Amino acid sequence: MKGKKILILRFSSIGDIVLTTPVVRALKVQLDESEIHYCTKKSYAGIVESNPYIDKVHLLVGSLNELIKELKKEQFDYVIDLHNNLRTRIIKFRLGVKSFSFDKLNKEKWLKVNLKIDHLPNVHIVDRYMESVKEIGVKKDQLGLDYFIPENDKVPTEWLPETHQKEYTAYAIGAQHASKRLTLDRMVELCDKINKPIILLGGKEDAVVGDKIQAFFERTDQSETMESSLKNMNKKTLIYNACGKFNLNQSASILKNAKYVFSHDTGLMHIAAAFKKEIYSIWGNTIPMFGMYPYKTKFIVLENNKIDCRPCSKIGYDKCPKGHFKCMNDIIFDFWLP
Repeated sequence: MKGKKILILRFSSIGDIVLTTPVVRALKVQLDESEIHYCTKKSYAGIVESNPYIDKVHLLVGSLNELIKELKKEQFDYVIDLHNNLRTRIIKFRLGVKSFSFDKLNKEKWLKVNLKIDHLPNVHIVDRYMESVKEIGVKKDQLGLDYFIPENDKVPTEWLPETHQKEYTAYAIGAQHASKRLTLDRMVELCDKINKPIILLGGKEDAVVGDKIQAFFERTDQSETMESSLKNMNKKTLIYNACGKFNLNQSASILKNAKYVFSHDTGLMHIAAAFKKEIYSIWGNTIPMFGMYPYKTKFIVLENNKIDCRPCSKIGYDKCPKGHFKCMNDIIFDFWLP
């Protein structure tokens, strides 16, 4: 098969888009003279615009109708739907060309979350994405995820504090939902356990928490609660709070140069996997069995499997529905970094 124009649909979010990159690469490499277009939201354009396997990016900015008019002009041969929601189904219907979609396993996830019945296949979401292009003769390679950083977003070593210029561990402290993040006290405990220079990564919304972690290790913010619960800590960790200071591609550059990466179930974890980092993956109310664990890289899962209320959601909550938050509060940080 050659000379086909193919549209890939995935509107959000950071990690999910990064997880589609093996499909993008396989289509471009395995189908001779293929033209690969990618459609996503404007806010995620930076993830795909530098990808050399993508020939053209289409962005959802205003109305869906305007986007569909733009897409119709391209006269695609195939649509690969890696989002499979109402909007993408409308697009496929309106374009009227042969399309392929991936299985979201909504039924299996519902059974696991609500009835704790496990019918989930032991299959990573990337492999489910790849199943959608099997019919057109495209096969999975073994190269893992891709993430391409524009030259002007590569962070020079001298931009970092002198204490972090030689070697550091990156810790992505953010997550879309609070039930997927450690509490502040536990983040501090984890940083102390790491006991190395750490760069905290996240968005502007994570900067306040990052400041509190940094202040604790600088001895400028030790409330009675934190001091009493964390009094036995080493407190030798060196923290640089980079949350909100860098854009996504710059944060990716910092991940790429990290010795180790710690991350909640979030997009930066998948970007780290694209760089083949050794990842310590922290899971709260969601579970790796949903198929979103780090792909094709060395990783260690930190989770609490001794409670029967987990998973309580396939996405997350603003707070623990039961109030105890044992999925995060009772995780044992059983690791050692050389």
